Amino acid sequence: MKRSGRDDDFMFINLGPNHPSAHGAFRLVLQLDGEEVIDCIPDIGYHHRGAEKMAERQTWHSYIPYTDRIDYLGGVMNELPYVMAVEQLAGITVPERAQTIRVMMSEFFRITNNLLYFGTFIQDAGGMTPVFYMFTDRQKAYDVIEAVTGYRMHPAWFRIGGTAADLPRGWQRLVKEFLDWMPKRLDEYVKAAMQNSVLKGRTQNVAQYDAKQALAWGVTGAGLRATGVDFDLRKARPYMGYENFEFEVPVFYNGDAYDRCMVKIEEMRQSLRIIRQCLDNMPSGPYKADHPLAVPPPKDRTLHDIETLINHFLSVSWGPVMPAGEASMMVEATKGINSYYITSDKSTMSYRTRIRTPTFAHLQQMPSVINGSLVSDAIIYLASIDIVMADCDR
Repeated sequence: MKRSGRDDDFMFINLGPNHPSAHGAFRLVLQLDGEEVIDCIPDIGYHHRGAEKMAERQTWHSYIPYTDRIDYLGGVMNELPYVMAVEQLAGITVPERAQTIRVMMSEFFRITNNLLYFGTFIQDAGGMTPVFYMFTDRQKAYDVIEAVTGYRMHPAWFRIGGTAADLPRGWQRLVKEFLDWMPKRLDEYVKAAMQNSVLKGRTQNVAQYDAKQALAWGVTGAGLRATGVDFDLRKARPYMGYENFEFEVPVFYNGDAYDRCMVKIEEMRQSLRIIRQCLDNMPSGPYKADHPLAVPPPKDRTLHDIETLINHFLSVSWGPVMPAGEASMMVEATKGINSYYITSDKSTMSYRTRIRTPTFAHLQQMPSVINGSLVSDAIIYLASIDIVMADCDR
C-alpha cells in the first residue's frame, strides 16, 4: 500500500480484529482517501485452532463434536459432510428414516443460521430492533432442536451410519407449532425491514459483483445465487434423499447486498417446506445402520451373540477401523458448499482430513468488490456474505 497519492496522504485504518461488524476475530486493513476505500487487505488466521489436524488424532467417531465448531452456527450441518464421507469410505448405507431425520435437522439449522444472519445484517445497516425479533424465533427453533437432540447449538448428534437416537415422543407437535409460527413472521420481517426505504438505500447496488466474478472467486451459496446462477447442490447433486423433496432454489439477479439477503430469506421459506414434508412423510424403520463399522449396536443385542459383543467392545474402546482409501462429500450448507475430503490408511483415525468451507473464498473476494467504495459499504459487504471466522480459519 502506498503512503500517499498525488495530492494528499492516505489514511490507514485497522477494522478489527475485535470489531462488532467484523463478525468474529477478523482484521481488515483499509487504505482510505477520505471515506473512499483505495485498497483493503483481509487479514485472517486469528481464529485458527487446527481443526484439520485434530481430525488426524481423533477416532472416526470422536471427531464428530469438533465438526460442529467449524461453522459454529451450522450445528449438525457441519457433521453431515463428514459422516457422509466416512460412510462412503466404509460402504455404509444409511436407513431411510435416518436420512429424513438428518434432512429435517439440517434444515432447522439453516433456519437458525439465516435468522441470525438476517438480524445482524439489518443491525449493521443501522436497524437495532429486528435482531431481537430474530432471536425470539431462533429460540423457538432451538426448542425443537433441543427436544430432539438434547443440545442447542452444537448437538454432535449425527453418527456414522445414522443418528444418536430416534425422534422423541411428541416431536410432531413441536415441529408443527414451529411451522405454523414461522411463515407469518417472515412475511412481517420482509414488510417491515426489507421494504424499508432506508435499508434499500443502504444495500441496493452496494457491494455488487456479477456471476463471472463469483465463479472466478469460488463463491457458493446465497452469494452465487444472488448473481443469477441457479446452482444448489441439493438439486444439482442430491444427497441424503433430497431428490424426494419438493422445493425451489431462490435466485436473484443484481448480485448486491440486498439480493444476497433476499436469497437467505427465501431459503428459509423453502426450508420450512422441506421440514413440513419430513413431518408428513417420516418413514418408519431403524435410525442407524446395522453395520460393524457404524454406531455400536444396541446394548441388549450384545447379550445374544458374541460377534455383536465383540463389535460393541471394539467400537467403544478402540474405535472402528475404516478400510484404506479416500472419500469426499460436499453439502449445500448454511453459507455455501461445505466439503470434507478424508484419507484412510486402514486405521482408527484419519490419515488426512481436508475441510473446504465457503467463508474463506468469500473473504478473499473482498478487495475486488470493495475497492473504490465507501467504508460504510465495506461493513454492508461483510454483513451480506454471512461470515463466521471459525468457518474460515479452521
